[in-house]
Amino acid sequence: MKRISIVLCTLLVCLLGATPCTAGERYDNALKLTFLSWVTGSTKVSYEHAFDNHQTAEICGSIIGAGFDKFGNNPLGFTMRYAHKFFLAGNDEGGLNGFYVRPEFIYSRYTYNSAITTLRTPAEMGALLATTGYQTSYKRLLIDAWVGGGYAMGVPAETGYHHGFALWNLFGSRNDNIALSFSIRLGYCF
Repeated sequence: MKRISIVLCTLLVCLLGATPCTAGERYDNALKLTFLSWVTGSTKVSYEHAFDNHQTAEICGSIIGAGFDKFGNNPLGFTMRYAHKFFLAGNDEGGLNGFYVRPEFIYSRYTYNSAITTLRTPAEMGALLATTGYQTSYKRLLIDAWVGGGYAMGVPAETGYHHGFALWNLFGSRNDNIALSFSIRLGYCF
């Protein structure tokens, strides 16, 4: 937990010490932290690179267990994500700005204290999602928000939450093959 606090403080210092960009300056890289991810039991850090005004690639790593566990089941593991963003036509704002659609692959693997048994229980899920969102930057500060859904398979957790996506558990029904995701990320452009 102490290491996470150091990383968060370092990122905050970088964001506050950011220099304003001059007119026409463009940044093609961003380091992002998923906003409030640590209150859901994990810490997620992402790197994004713009190829041109219409495509970027993003990878995200997450340490499950590095944060406050809202379910009280002491999860320990990791999540990896890869997304390829396609910015919609007319994106003249630059490589990291605008509305986008993206396919995304997420792999989550962790163990947790089961409410049903007294043993550590494994959860291992993969999901292929289609998401849409909007990303914008102000000087060097980047804000990225999205929502999406798709197909999941694997060994689900009792809670249905896989630290990157949640399984369908709405309107009194549960489906372990429907994955839903939404998030807000804050980042630093360079």
